[in-house]
Amino acid sequence: MSTPQPLSWPHCGHGADPASDPVGCLGIHVPGHTACLAHLAEADRDTYLASLAAGADIDHRGTPFAGDLLERLLDALRDPTTLKVGLGKGRFDRAEFSGRTVFEGARFSGPAGFDGARFTRIARFEGVQFSHPAAFRAAEFSGVAVFDGAQFSSRAEFDRARFRTRAEFGGARFAGTAAFGDAAFSGDADFGGARFARDAEFEGAQFSGKAGFGGAQFSGKAGFGMARFATASLFGPLICKNVVELWGAVFEAPVTLEIAARDVWCTRTRWESTAIVRLRYATIDLGQAVLSAPVAITAYPGRFATPGISVVDESLLSGFHRGVRVASVQGVDAAHLVLTDTDLTDCLFSGAFHLDQLRLEGRTIFASVPTGRHWLGIRLSRWTHRRTLAEEHHWRAQTAGQAVPPPGHAFSLRQWRPGPHHPDPDLTPDPEDITAVYRQLRKAFEDGKNEPGAADFYYGECEMRRHSGSTPKGERHLLRWYWLLSGYGLRASRAFSWLLTAMSLTVLLLMSFGLPTHDPDPATTGTLHGSRISLSTNTPDPALQGGWSQRMTWARTEKAFRVAVNSVVFRSSGQNLTTAGTYIEMTSRLFGPTLLALGALAIRGRIKR
Repeated sequence: MSTPQPLSWPHCGHGADPASDPVGCLGIHVPGHTACLAHLAEADRDTYLASLAAGADIDHRGTPFAGDLLERLLDALRDPTTLKVGLGKGRFDRAEFSGRTVFEGARFSGPAGFDGARFTRIARFEGVQFSHPAAFRAAEFSGVAVFDGAQFSSRAEFDRARFRTRAEFGGARFAGTAAFGDAAFSGDADFGGARFARDAEFEGAQFSGKAGFGGAQFSGKAGFGMARFATASLFGPLICKNVVELWGAVFEAPVTLEIAARDVWCTRTRWESTAIVRLRYATIDLGQAVLSAPVAITAYPGRFATPGISVVDESLLSGFHRGVRVASVQGVDAAHLVLTDTDLTDCLFSGAFHLDQLRLEGRTIFASVPTGRHWLGIRLSRWTHRRTLAEEHHWRAQTAGQAVPPPGHAFSLRQWRPGPHHPDPDLTPDPEDITAVYRQLRKAFEDGKNEPGAADFYYGECEMRRHSGSTPKGERHLLRWYWLLSGYGLRASRAFSWLLTAMSLTVLLLMSFGLPTHDPDPATTGTLHGSRISLSTNTPDPALQGGWSQRMTWARTEKAFRVAVNSVVFRSSGQNLTTAGTYIEMTSRLFGPTLLALGALAIRGRIKR
């Protein structure tokens, strides 16, 4: 048996029974009396009520309000001119409202306290104005709680409040912080069109029915950390100028979330069924989220709309970029994740599972290499455009400018410009980790029949293998030559440039050393043996004679060009060559077709679907 909380006020004690109820009535004494308002003698009650006027401070903590007692009290506080109920400081902590509870249109010019109050039937607070903090901590609403259009000019506290049926806050205005931490909504909760000028805290709240936030506006933070949504099928659309916190939240049923906000934190969020998350303007963090069923994150192209409202006002986010960015999927089982029209420029993938099953739909943006031309020491260089991962940028930023590579890293031939750095430099992944991410995402692109996208990630995979200290030295050298000659079989311009260079060098060498000055004339000799003659024809070895002026002629250039072209297509030209020319042709027939094949492979990788 729990021990009752001690009272901080002198209480009535009516109906106390040493055996069953030693405390009795908890109502505070009416000033000048030893009983609460409910148990005060009728004549004394009338006298007390007659002494009240609009704007008076009242204190009826613990008082049971039954029948028309509350109505009589509020009538005594009604302004005869405006007919509006006006209260100064109103204290109703642990009061029990078993009758009709109607504060509709009342104004509290001082603090309002309803901590621990119990409302057995409908509680109506429509249009109530709270000029100072309003506290409903641990209040219990057994009937419908109606706060439509209520105005809270200061802090509104509903922590641990219990709403047994429906809770209506449609169009309510919260100028101060709104705290609903650990509140329990057993029925539907309607905050449609509510306005929160500062932070709204719903941490640990339990939504057993609908969670209606359609058209709600949050100028500060919207905190739903550790909240639980049992049957909600729609969350939003809501607008938040700051961050929507859904860390640790649990969605038990299929749900659609519609959020326009600067940031959405879904770290450790659990989706136990399918979900569609439609976002605008937002950067979403999915780190360590648990996906038990398919979850789609999509950039919503148009403005959100709610039933009865044509479009939701997004003026809080005017001036911000409408695109949707993903900050992290670390620790996520990506087999259930679909990303549509998202910006993955700064997304962290390392630590995610089943990235090869990640589905990327629509227009997906990845980080790119530095653009333009850059000085690298004494060289002017540029990087060919390709999709990259943020982790590669972080690793290159960490190693940029180091004369000696860090342990486990290979020395880089080229350095990128510094930045951006990893949010936590100590967690910057190694090339081995980035290689695995590139490999899995490459497979995801291949399964999606996006060969050009897969090619970029194959390039990144090879880059990280080339820079990784765990890659055998011989393999690193092989990858370096593969990169230098053709960009890992993906840079056609590089392969064809080398091919043109090789052909030009072949032509020059053939003209200089490979073509004879004159084609040798065959000589036939014979021997007479009686009536029989033996003939033999000998062709002298091609000889190179004369000076450079005789070698560098247009005729010899044409012959050398034909030899070079034939060697590229792996055919013999049939041209007489010197011994040096024969070896030059053999070398050209080895490298020429290889470079041609690498160029063709690069073209195929860019156009294949």
